[in-house]
Amino acid sequence: TPFCCLCPMWGCEMNQTVTRRKCVGALSGIVFFGQWVRGQTTHGPVGWASVGKGTTGGMGGSVSVVSDQAALAKAAKGDKPGVIKVMGEIRLSDSVRIGSNKTITSTGLGAGLTGAGLNVRSASNVIISHLAIRGAKPDGISIEEGSTHVWVDHCDLSDCADGLLDIKRGSDLVTVSWCRFHHHHKTSLVGHSDADSAKKTDSGKLRVSYHHNLFDGTVSRHPRVRFAETVHVFNNHFRGVSHGVHSSMDAGVLVEGNYFEKVDYPTHTVFGKSPRPGRLVERDNIYSGCAHKPEVAGTIREPSLSYAYTLDKAESIPEMLKGRAGVRG
Repeated sequence: TPFCCLCPMWGCEMNQTVTRRKCVGALSGIVFFGQWVRGQTTHGPVGWASVGKGTTGGMGGSVSVVSDQAALAKAAKGDKPGVIKVMGEIRLSDSVRIGSNKTITSTGLGAGLTGAGLNVRSASNVIISHLAIRGAKPDGISIEEGSTHVWVDHCDLSDCADGLLDIKRGSDLVTVSWCRFHHHHKTSLVGHSDADSAKKTDSGKLRVSYHHNLFDGTVSRHPRVRFAETVHVFNNHFRGVSHGVHSSMDAGVLVEGNYFEKVDYPTHTVFGKSPRPGRLVERDNIYSGCAHKPEVAGTIREPSLSYAYTLDKAESIPEMLKGRAGVRG
């Protein structure tokens, strides 16, 4: 079945049709029971990671089950396709670099990383799914140095030293879906600097889609965007956060179909010390108990010109994500 645990995209929410299915899979004598989820007939991400050749991770490669840092680092090296399944919680002393054509996932609930996180650097075609990453130094997940076609799906990210999930330095074609972000301040960055050198590296890149994520009591950067065009933030639940989506340095951001609940500042077009404002278009969002109105400015390039997606109604998002965003999705 499409959600068999031997599938490198086990459990992923392809989320754009109403087809429902249930699966049971097994690996190494451990049985995993799928949940009723929304699915689609074509497997893969929705959003920027679907563009062009798409993102398939380690599909067709060898399957490794790892339970310590040495085994994880060894399995993640190189560009050969591979599916890496994390068993239990692994304590890392340093970030583990992930090579191209890899799927990093789990063997079930309770699997994850602590102490350090994952570094996708100068790599392509990577899937990170169903992992809990907490207490990492510096970042939970860092996608950088021109990495492309990366899909982060159904992860639970919290309490890291710097960012929970940062995308920077010319990376491109990334989708972040069905994740839960909590117990943190600087949540997610798209573009690391206001400098002219960053503009040269990042302009025309940093195309990222965030959909069906729960930002749960985190403080800011949901995400903070510089130079990118277009970052697409749709069908997310922002619950009790201080600062929502930030666009600066002429970035283009589309914010649509989200549910903002008790958010102080839902969107910003001027933020921090960035000397130039960003462009931000909002539509079809719900603002419940928010202290300020969303800031908007300018126009953006419509992401629908590059990929197909279906927008869920904003009022349905909190219930839809309940118990499904994060590793329990």
